[in-house]
Amino acid sequence: MTQTSDLPAAAAQEAPRSPRRVLRRTPGRIHRAWFVLAVAFVTIIGAAAFRSLPGLLIDPLHQEFGWSRGTIGLAVSINLALYGLTAPFAAALMDKYGIRKVVAVALTIIAAGSGLTVWMTAAWQLLLCWGLLVGLGTGSMALAFAATVTNRWFTGRRGLVTGILTAAAASGQLVFLPVLSWIVQEHHWRPAAVTVALAALAVVPFVWLLLRDHPADVGLAPYGAKEFVPKPPPVPGAARRTVGVLLSAARTGPFWLLAGTFAICGASTNGLVQTHFVPAAHDHGMPITAAASLLAVIGVFDVIGTVASGWFTDRFDARRLLAVYYALRGISLLFLPMLLGPSVHPPMVFFIVFYGLDWVATVPPTIALCREHYGDDSAIVFGWVLASHQVGAAVVAFAGGVARDVFGSYDVVWVASGALCAAAALMALVIRRRPAALPVAA
Repeated sequence: MTQTSDLPAAAAQEAPRSPRRVLRRTPGRIHRAWFVLAVAFVTIIGAAAFRSLPGLLIDPLHQEFGWSRGTIGLAVSINLALYGLTAPFAAALMDKYGIRKVVAVALTIIAAGSGLTVWMTAAWQLLLCWGLLVGLGTGSMALAFAATVTNRWFTGRRGLVTGILTAAAASGQLVFLPVLSWIVQEHHWRPAAVTVALAALAVVPFVWLLLRDHPADVGLAPYGAKEFVPKPPPVPGAARRTVGVLLSAARTGPFWLLAGTFAICGASTNGLVQTHFVPAAHDHGMPITAAASLLAVIGVFDVIGTVASGWFTDRFDARRLLAVYYALRGISLLFLPMLLGPSVHPPMVFFIVFYGLDWVATVPPTIALCREHYGDDSAIVFGWVLASHQVGAAVVAFAGGVARDVFGSYDVVWVASGALCAAAALMALVIRRRPAALPVAA
């Protein structure tokens, strides 16, 4: 049998160009996939900014409206929970309606949610705008968006592309947090909310003009592919499969251990530090801009720690790596109450660097364990594990605000989170190794 270079009939119908023209390489011409990557990168950076603003609004909203920090934390918790729970279904929506439509609608929803807060007068409006609308919008541009863009547009350098899009969230935190904190301090919180809304709307034209659902839409093969890949038809049953995979994985022990450890991961990062670090530092006399800048520095070292963790995961037992990461994070959180003060000093800088390296270092070994135990369904299983991450973050975002109202400080929250990280370290060690497949007897 000889291999032919002719396109299959189905592919020929979907791509008007000839296969020779599709696969011809033009020297010096940049593949369209890199423009798609750039748009996806900017979009995810924006999503990080949208999720970072609520932590800056806790004190201003408390002072202006008299709402308790528990009430404000509830809005943040709804946002975080929906961010995670939307992610497993976002891929199904993209398979059915296309990446461009889903992302454009998500950005518009975020702009509406952020912009409408300017006119809010009651706490339920905060829950609706920042909790429901922004949570649904940012959840549609989370893990599923990055994974879908990578899988469709790239065959080569997928690892590099995945790393770039993963780092985008940290970069968004780095770029926007100091700017937004300065706006909040100098011009109050409403201009900051309007800035986020305008940033979301500004990205929509780029998404609509430059982002495409599949390389076949513009008559191209994916970057690095040696042959044309036809655009797959819409998958109406993707949501059903997503739920089916959850029901199947929920009958296994490793799923609950992974979900439990990742829930504690979310509780000790997004729910605790990202939401409450700025107001906690402000309680000790530190300016909001200085505290936000420290949080942004975490985003810088987050990139370094994530890349290093991926390298370690290829070489060491993922369970032991998780145990080490959670144990070190718990120890650092126990020391944080003694480090908070009115100014930035060397021990605080050391904490920021140390904690930043561990911020999402848990992701590569968690993905590796999902792949080890669930094979072809590992991406969907990780989507549900990510949902548990956000649920844990949501619980602590709310509980942290309540604790601040009740005890007058965040000290009990830092100590409780350190204890939770110790429990996560033990849970990681309990995860059993999947036995290697035995050779089939002749």
